[in-house]
Amino acid sequence: MNTTIERRLLVNYRVDPSVAQRWLPEGFRLQLVDGVAIAGICMIRLARMAPPGVPAVLGWRGENAAQRVAVEWDDNGHNARGVFITRRFSASSFAVAAGGRLFPGVHTKATITSDETPDRIAVSLRTATSPAVTVDADVAVTTSLRGSVFPTVADASDFFRAGSTGYSPAHTPNRLDGLRLHTDDWRVEPTTPIDVRSTLFDDLPTGAAELDSVLVMRNVRAAWHPVPAPTAGGRAQHVG
Repeated sequence: MNTTIERRLLVNYRVDPSVAQRWLPEGFRLQLVDGVAIAGICMIRLARMAPPGVPAVLGWRGENAAQRVAVEWDDNGHNARGVFITRRFSASSFAVAAGGRLFPGVHTKATITSDETPDRIAVSLRTATSPAVTVDADVAVTTSLRGSVFPTVADASDFFRAGSTGYSPAHTPNRLDGLRLHTDDWRVEPTTPIDVRSTLFDDLPTGAAELDSVLVMRNVRAAWHPVPAPTAGGRAQHVG
């Protein structure tokens, strides 16, 4: 699927490994940085989404989000890196109905709104599920990264670019859907968090998760490719 990433907000948390490990199916290991797991929420707006061969002008636009954690796994004797996606969300009824069937990725319906300028981005997510999932991220775009386990923006960029392959629970029990993001135009910008809250992490036990950083990608041409899942038994537990 070819597309343009109009906005991709990576809200990142430092998570206690003993908590994050419970989210993973068999076959995946946490990818630790300074002794902590790196998890978070990806809030992404895609535009001009279209299969190969279909003109971009005929593509569609949509808001999606995913709760994810950085992982490693064995792949034919090599150590592979990526993310395990515990939950996916979409504002699109079509994505909810077709996800995991016509294309990889099972989604929960959500209302996603945003208010964006060149210098400030605010995105909110709400679900009607029980318990409800809420996410609010209000950030100011800046030029430096502070208070993060990643020493520099370049370090953070390299880490997340290496994790461009993601797996998530499929409709079929004990099966995984896989997608890989490809772009020749990868770039991220740091932000200063103004107000960031999420039941996905705030409702964890006290001290289990701490906001690390928020990065943003904007106006990046990209493509999503299905990938076969590694051998992994079991489905992840939902959080929140």
